[in-house]
Amino acid sequence: MSSSVFPGEQVPAKHHNLRLGPGLLQQASHANSSESNVVASKAGVLQHSANRSKWWVDSNSRRYVPAPQESVVGVVTQRLGEGYRVDIGEAHQASLDALAFEGATKRNKPNLKVGSLVYARVSLAHKDMEPELECFDAQSRKSEGFGELKGGFVVRCSLKMCRNLLDSKHFLLPLLGGKFPLESAIGMNGRVWISAKEPRQIIAIARCIEAADPDGGGLDADGVRALLETLEV
Repeated sequence: MSSSVFPGEQVPAKHHNLRLGPGLLQQASHANSSESNVVASKAGVLQHSANRSKWWVDSNSRRYVPAPQESVVGVVTQRLGEGYRVDIGEAHQASLDALAFEGATKRNKPNLKVGSLVYARVSLAHKDMEPELECFDAQSRKSEGFGELKGGFVVRCSLKMCRNLLDSKHFLLPLLGGKFPLESAIGMNGRVWISAKEPRQIIAIARCIEAADPDGGGLDADGVRALLETLEV
């Protein structure tokens, strides 16, 4: 059951493979330095995954705060030696090593340009350090969909909408996928990359995401179906 939390409030996040998302911090216990507590860093609704291994705070914030293992859609802003600086919508630019791709070697690695889009995973996130990104899955070391995103279009939406789209039970992407083929890469940083065969289909997807966003129209499945009827797809 969801509950509201406020900054500084301790939360009951316990798991042998605990992962903390936005709005939560792990701090050393004052009573026992060998133990740690999890506290909220912002106000919102406390949420957790079905197996209680991942915890986060849902809020209406549009500012992204990176958390380890989260997927993000970023834009390459600069090339630096053997790596890149990437804008992920956070206060600091993230770094992406040129070898942080599946199968990359010093002789064979991606050649990203300034302005290129990437779908990446946050490998390091700390309030006193710039975030670090990788373009492969942590367990399999395979790309698993991470890497450069070519073509398509990036839709900006609320952080809550991104989490909704990542939920397999959410209606929007299956509903749209039943109308026409599409591809998507959902970043936890308020950016969703979408691609379809025709430009009008891409426009329709973007319109529907914006309309279903809780910070926008907040339409339900019936509302989105009605919207699609007005669009030429």
